[in-house]
Amino acid sequence: MKVCILSVQVPFIKGGAELHASSLSQELEKRGCEAEIVLIPFKWYPPERILDCMLMARLVDVEESNGAKIDRVIALKFPAYFAPHPHKVCWILHQHRQAYDLFGTPLSDLWQSDGGRKIAAEIKRWDDHFLPQAKALFANSRTVADRLLRFNDLQSTPLYHPPHNHENLRAGRFDKYIFYPGRFDQMKRQHLLIEALDHLPHDISIVLCGPTDTPYGNDLRAKLRASRFSDRVRVLGNISEEKKHELYANCLAVYNGVLDEDYGYVTLEAFHSMKPVITHHDSGGPLEFVVHGVNGYICEPNSEDLARYISRLAADPGQARALGKEGRETLTKKNISWDYVIERLLNP
Repeated sequence: MKVCILSVQVPFIKGGAELHASSLSQELEKRGCEAEIVLIPFKWYPPERILDCMLMARLVDVEESNGAKIDRVIALKFPAYFAPHPHKVCWILHQHRQAYDLFGTPLSDLWQSDGGRKIAAEIKRWDDHFLPQAKALFANSRTVADRLLRFNDLQSTPLYHPPHNHENLRAGRFDKYIFYPGRFDQMKRQHLLIEALDHLPHDISIVLCGPTDTPYGNDLRAKLRASRFSDRVRVLGNISEEKKHELYANCLAVYNGVLDEDYGYVTLEAFHSMKPVITHHDSGGPLEFVVHGVNGYICEPNSEDLARYISRLAADPGQARALGKEGRETLTKKNISWDYVIERLLNP
């Protein structure tokens, strides 16, 4: 069976979505499929370019290649999921959130002008019209499924999948540092963890990794250099998978401070490493897995409350170990496996 994985990519930028497509391709091939990732370049500025990308997706022909029929299409992201195919399923990572839940906030650039508002309305019109044409509609999390229902009145089924290279994650020591991997971004809120140092014991440190060359990242690094906490925060930038696994294995706990994330691998990677996760009431995806006081903590999105729970773990590493063990068991209870995902995608 020939399977096309259809998504988009901002050129020269790679992250969780690209890892997701790569993992899906590998898992399909393990099960005897021929899998190919087809990426459409995406540009969201000026807002008018979004319409061009939407039209480009509709014009993409993925019904056959070199005279051979493509049997299935699995579409992952806006606007790639607009491409036509008679046997297309959508496994939606996220819609164009600036037209939906982020509309009207500083994180969207579509609500400030008449033109932008018209583009947001057009995005919704296309989603309403084309998404129901898929053979099946899946979401990669309950958070994404809830948005589809709330904004588009569309029912979808959440399909949870393991993180990339999850089989290489392992448990280790419980050293006195909090680990937070991920791109430096306003919605990741790394600043809350750094500000929590003002309320934490002096022997607790922070390790951050991921791309830092963003306006938010540049500003945060400048503030950190001028702060009295600079010697307690390690900013590693991009690191190898092996190094990331080592940092997961030996941290005290993992922080996942995102704002209303769709899914996110950090929580699952932490649980595979048998580490507790600290997240917030407004973090979205992590709340589908983190149970307060069972496998981690859910706190208010401020540095004081965050520091309170980190301090609790620092004072009792045995509690961190117990919560981390429960995290690993959470993965089994929720049947987060590629076997289940592939079966649903190929036989909706």
